[in-house]
Amino acid sequence: MHLPNLLDAKRRTTKEVNYLDYENNPSLFGLNKKYYLRTYGCQMNEHDSENIKGILESVGFISTDIMEESDVIILNTCAIRENAHNKVFGLLGRIKHFRESNSNVIVGLMGCMSQEEVVVEEILKNYKWMDFVLGTHNINVLANVIKECMDNKKLQVEVYSKEGDIIEGIPVKRDSNITAWVNIMLGCDKFCTYCIVPYARGKQRSRKKEDIIEEIKDLKEKGYKEITLLGQNVNAYGKDLYNDYNLSNLLEDAAKTNIDRIRFVTSHPWDFTDDMIKIISKYKNVMPYIHLPVQSGSNRILKLMGRRYTKEEYLELYKKIRDNIEGVSITTDIIVGFPSETEEDFKETLDLVNKCKFDGAFTFIYSPREGTPAAVMDNQVDESVKSKRLKELNKIVNKYSNESNKKMEGTIQKCLILGVSEKDSNKVMGYTENMKLVNIKAPKDTIGKIIDVKIEDAKSFSLDGVIVK
Repeated sequence: MHLPNLLDAKRRTTKEVNYLDYENNPSLFGLNKKYYLRTYGCQMNEHDSENIKGILESVGFISTDIMEESDVIILNTCAIRENAHNKVFGLLGRIKHFRESNSNVIVGLMGCMSQEEVVVEEILKNYKWMDFVLGTHNINVLANVIKECMDNKKLQVEVYSKEGDIIEGIPVKRDSNITAWVNIMLGCDKFCTYCIVPYARGKQRSRKKEDIIEEIKDLKEKGYKEITLLGQNVNAYGKDLYNDYNLSNLLEDAAKTNIDRIRFVTSHPWDFTDDMIKIISKYKNVMPYIHLPVQSGSNRILKLMGRRYTKEEYLELYKKIRDNIEGVSITTDIIVGFPSETEEDFKETLDLVNKCKFDGAFTFIYSPREGTPAAVMDNQVDESVKSKRLKELNKIVNKYSNESNKKMEGTIQKCLILGVSEKDSNKVMGYTENMKLVNIKAPKDTIGKIIDVKIEDAKSFSLDGVIVK
């Protein structure tokens, strides 16, 4: 049994990263058995779940959407906000009842929650009926852990609080045959004071450029139209591995594979360079969409958050991107109610939003995460004040999102069609180059293709269009 330790998770050394190859399990012990997987959180978690599926199916398991008919239940979790914690433990309560009449079902917890001391302590105290807890650093041993659970019904906790390795060749079962996630780096060293990710995901470590480009070429050969380069702080790619190769170089090499579309998330303003802007402008297959979290418009709060830039520096970068990338859309993340945030601080955030007129924003109420510096800061903001500020912020954000979309009415946009529209089964849906969701009057055989679409109507969060024949 290996338990998480917050102090170990925070440690950063100059030790070189281990680059390892996945060891396949030749046994098909999952034949005629089903697994149920529930995923919470970010794109990194979604891609981890693709690896979880790949590992399980490599040993014979098949997927089911019905939890009650599964032989293995896995929750791949997120630790960013308290709400995610509550959902997971609520579902575990349901699973316990199911387990009481199906004692052979194996139940496991994975993802970022697994890396938290308080979560594992809670499981050891009140959820001993579970079978395993597996952390973010050793997803590669999942098959062996499940086999052990089948042979020995005893709770296994295998969570390592360490800087982390890079493991290549983990099996993957992708959710789409049109778009694909591509990890380019793992972990984070920024240690923003509100964020649990550096503790849960380990230190910043980059994949080798050759492995990334080979994966992109393979996806292109298989017919994928779009890739998204993933990292907790994707802009910092290469800093830990190369002296003269960074994200701008990787974007250029990725563009030269001639895959149709390239995106990347998530950017930290601190590492966004002029060279990146030049490359995005230069290559048509690097999409004009930037997600650039600001978190607050108050310099005082930004300093308390440990964000390492000022409001003025953010606005300067924002203007550079707008001025130099044609047709770009920019979205952001904003937290309200950070400890000690005053009305004046909040007004500065609104002022920044009014200056930037973001194409969209993901807005959140500050949620204390145990073990982070912000959780023990003085002057925690009352929940009612947080809710009031969030409502006021969202009203302004939605206004500018609507204005941004309205500007696209009457234009012709290239859209990658991903599937049938959730709004209208007689339509298809896809995304513009600048990441606008469009519901389109077009035949189903356009799915998987990039087509010209005339935008006929705009709403705050989506567009309506018709195929241009």
